[in-house]
Amino acid sequence: MQDSIKDDLILFNQIVNEFLDDEKLNPISKKINIEDLSKKIDLSLGDSPTIKKEFADTLRKLILATPKSSSALFFNQLFGGRNSKAVIGDLLAVLLNNSMATYKISGPQVGVEKEILLQVKNLIGYKENYGGTFPTGGSMSNFMSLIIARDKKNLDIRNTGVNQKLIMYASDNAHYSIAKNASFSGIGRDNVRYIKSNSFGCLDVKLLEEAINIDLKRGYTPFYINATAGTTVLGAFDNIKGISKISKKYKLWLHVDGAWGGAVLFSKSYNKLIAGVENSDSFCFNAHKSLGVPLSSSVLLVADKKDLYNSFSNEASYLYQTHDNDYNLGQTSFECGRRNNSLKLWTMWKAIGTSGISKVIDHQFTLADYARSYVRGSKDYKLYSFDDSLSICFNYKSYDPADLCTKLYDLNRLMIGFGFFGKQSFIRLVIINSSNSEKEIFNFFKIIEEFTLEHHKSIKSIDI
Repeated sequence: MQDSIKDDLILFNQIVNEFLDDEKLNPISKKINIEDLSKKIDLSLGDSPTIKKEFADTLRKLILATPKSSSALFFNQLFGGRNSKAVIGDLLAVLLNNSMATYKISGPQVGVEKEILLQVKNLIGYKENYGGTFPTGGSMSNFMSLIIARDKKNLDIRNTGVNQKLIMYASDNAHYSIAKNASFSGIGRDNVRYIKSNSFGCLDVKLLEEAINIDLKRGYTPFYINATAGTTVLGAFDNIKGISKISKKYKLWLHVDGAWGGAVLFSKSYNKLIAGVENSDSFCFNAHKSLGVPLSSSVLLVADKKDLYNSFSNEASYLYQTHDNDYNLGQTSFECGRRNNSLKLWTMWKAIGTSGISKVIDHQFTLADYARSYVRGSKDYKLYSFDDSLSICFNYKSYDPADLCTKLYDLNRLMIGFGFFGKQSFIRLVIINSSNSEKEIFNFFKIIEEFTLEHHKSIKSIDI
């Protein structure tokens, strides 16, 4: 088996080198229509083994045809780019294949996770009784925070179930997981109050307090506020300091969903965007978004680890046989057989330091400023977003953003998405790949301009 792994790693290196070369030459993989997929690549699974050469050739085709999420022309999602030191950590985690449930089976990897949580705690400003874990993503982080808040309000719910009208609050621009999590937790989707945001896409603090008072008068039980640090469309940061005053006044749990924007925690220049985060009850960020760590690497911190244990610890004598709870990480996580998603963040952090991570964040905001300046500098563009955001929302001339983005994808020119705020639709440029420079951002706009000039007759128009 060891020899087989070594042989397979040789193949792996060959394919990786081909992929990285192809990524430079062809930043956008040629689109394969769904109906043609089985014709282009043999994905079938059969009873007989595939011969070595055929296996390798098929694997190459599959990898080279997959969208390149770290290329210089990928702006489609809230992740992209790759940090090479983080990639090393992820590859090593795969080879080690440890579960993070107990110290006995993960050993020093527990120390890796705990060190990250400690340093994030210091950046947030939580006290020494903090707790934390590595969920699978922002949606799971939000879900765990909701469960903790629910149990904090009434610990009996763990056994008896929800039997009171619990009410939760979030911006109308909050992540879509809020509704799903309300359903999963037994709170109910109808008991989510979506508070209208202001013109900058931030939750209106005054309307939040008014909504809480209305529910109190109705005899309901408000218990949870979700504040967003980096909304999915406009990249807006809610007023955490103002919201935290409301949460303290009414004794509501305050969770800060920083899945996208929360990594500003590392930057001395931009951590002002989450001012007041030390007053939250829980906080999360995704290192696989703005830091370029491979999917998935999400961090959830809670101000008091007792709340984390109350919701997620459970007896399992077949599993927890050595060491105390602080080193048996399965006691504070949703999953049991949890893969090691901390090593890749640790290898990056260890290699470049906190100051290096800060430079990554600062560089992205510099690129965002450049992109906004480009849009503002031409009468053919209209800007819909604002400063201090990594999301640049704009329209070009009168081209329909949905149709333009789709055609750019269909014709293998650019991976870019569109978004909505209010009744307005627009192209959404996400500055997330720290490997990019102003050259790549300039090239992005030039591709749009040249593409529309070439295909102007076939692209739909709208009023902007």
